[in-house]
Amino acid sequence: MREFDEDVVIVGSGFGGSVAALRLSEKGYRVRVFEAGRRFEDADFATTSWQVRRYLWAPRLGCYGVQRIHRLPHVMILAGAGVGGGSLNYANTLYEPGESFFADAQWPRGIDWRSELATHYATAKRMLGVVEHYPHTGPVERIMAGAAADLGVAESFRHAPIGVFLGMPGVTVPDPFFAGDGPDRTGCTLCGNCMVGCRVGAKNTLMKNYLALAERQGAEIEPLRTITEVRGDPRGGFLVTSESSGGWLRRRQRTIRAEQVVLAAGTWGTQQLLHRMKASGALPHISDTVGRLTRTNSEALDGAVATRVPDTARLAEGVAITTSFHVDERTHVENVRYGPGSNLMGMLATVLVPGDRGPLGRVASLLGRLVRHPLRQLRLGSLRRWSERGIIALVMQSADNSLTLSLRRRLGRDILTSRQGHGEPNPSYLPEAHRASKAIAARMAMETGVPAEARGSWPEVFGIPLTAHFLGGSVIGESAEHGVIDAHHRVWGHPGLHVVDGSAVPANPGVNPALTITALAERAISHWPRRGEADQRPPQPSG
Repeated sequence: MREFDEDVVIVGSGFGGSVAALRLSEKGYRVRVFEAGRRFEDADFATTSWQVRRYLWAPRLGCYGVQRIHRLPHVMILAGAGVGGGSLNYANTLYEPGESFFADAQWPRGIDWRSELATHYATAKRMLGVVEHYPHTGPVERIMAGAAADLGVAESFRHAPIGVFLGMPGVTVPDPFFAGDGPDRTGCTLCGNCMVGCRVGAKNTLMKNYLALAERQGAEIEPLRTITEVRGDPRGGFLVTSESSGGWLRRRQRTIRAEQVVLAAGTWGTQQLLHRMKASGALPHISDTVGRLTRTNSEALDGAVATRVPDTARLAEGVAITTSFHVDERTHVENVRYGPGSNLMGMLATVLVPGDRGPLGRVASLLGRLVRHPLRQLRLGSLRRWSERGIIALVMQSADNSLTLSLRRRLGRDILTSRQGHGEPNPSYLPEAHRASKAIAARMAMETGVPAEARGSWPEVFGIPLTAHFLGGSVIGESAEHGVIDAHHRVWGHPGLHVVDGSAVPANPGVNPALTITALAERAISHWPRRGEADQRPPQPSG
């Protein structure tokens, strides 16, 4: 008789893991969720991004915040940490992708994926409390509309769909989403600090919906536990080993046995585990395609900043992302803001340099601007009230480009590295992002009456773009020769192991991917049988 500590262990508590926790608990499974990050109540979040220990994730340095930063040779990655994963520090922006996403050749044939996912997108929107159009118009929204008009794409301008409880600002009411089964909620105050962590209680994080309801169904969540190994057990199921996050000496390592495992540690965490477990032999049948089709959403983070805070235009007031437009059919631009005082991420910003020049040319261009206009660049580059002087331009593309990730041994540790992959080269900069940022800067100057300039990022100067939407690498495929998981998100060769997070996404959506990850997870878990019932999913081919 097989005895398991848990029916299902879920690694990670972001959008995929949270869906799995709720839906599998509803189906009668004993569920345990391990999360590397800490658990936050609303009052635990940083008041501004300068509270580094509450904002940044670097546990070995005593920082247990919500913002992870990873680096690869071809991209710098911004990700989330904590119970609720990326929902804690994302910008609440919940778009559906366009047709090109569903037309990508990587999707397994025989399924109309857009139609297949339609009901699951609807469920995800209901669960995440999507407001289809941000209802407020202020100076930033007018600047974005004007920039779209100046670029000749006014018809593409729209207000963003957001996952925020607007309500009465600052007023707490009983759960308005789940017939009283969810937590009390407080109306949004438009403080702008969505991405630092919502202290108001207005942001529809996963702790306000999926995870709160999952715990009511009996799911257990263990924060500050990092999974170090998932190993197939000859007796059946998997041995899952965890340790204290950030521990130097007292790691408190522990192993439990689970019948099934769901990997939902985000693209970075899930890929790292799969690569390591394949290399060590703990999960020897993982597809050789692991790491391929890793996507960055073909993304860049540029923007515009004024030389001083405008007297009348309150640029930092509002939800983090409120509007968007399309520069062309595959390039999507959104405004992003931080609230007053949250100026730390301004350290990444610098002069917008011509991306078509080589490394020396980009550095020379930057130095030339600093030498020719030292006082202006000093004002533009100052972190003082940076969030109140600028607009970040988040630019995403549905282009077919990718990286291939693999393990590299360095200083006695296995780390992820990257090389160019399938399709177009993953871009080191986006000319469309530069065009959009310049248009936004021109409109900002016109709207506020204060001189403004387009800005880039320090990594981009060295040919390394920024992305907040790291995807793929463990993608859906028709067979182990085409992907890591099957159409039901079961790992090829290890069918009791599942991948249900952004690493399963096979193509660049060109929009914020949170809604798509949630819909894919809803679909995957909908096909699981109830505990004790027959599994109607077709078995994977043997051998």
